[in-house]
Amino acid sequence: QVQLVESGGGLVQAGGSLRLSCAASGRTFSNYVMGWFRQAPGKEREFVAAISWSGGSTYYADSVKGRFTISRDNAKNTVYLQMNSLKPEDTAVYYCAAGRTIVVVTNHPGYWGQGTQVTVSS
Repeated sequence: QVQLVESGGGLVQAGGSLRLSCAASGRTFSNYVMGWFRQAPGKEREFVAAISWSGGSTYYADSVKGRFTISRDNAKNTVYLQMNSLKPEDTAVYYCAAGRTIVVVTNHPGYWGQGTQVTVSS
């Protein structure tokens, strides 16, 4: 089992920045591809970003490319999502996810955090 706990959400004005963190425990963190998803009210959960075991490869949804940056610190068992130039349409609950491969993480992650709310005001 892998336990994931997100933090760092909040209320920010459009154009502002937030950094989300996801602390992992339970299994060897560096063995897992990590990802972020989000779910806005009335919409399905959608993929945001993912990062490989080593951090050498990253993947982004087109909607966040160039504004969001995913990173990880395997020594701290933590993955981050730096969000810049935030827009009202980025408002959602953001979830951390983990899986063995990039295909698993981007489609059906095996592990989820409880989510953290991000609200961007116009």
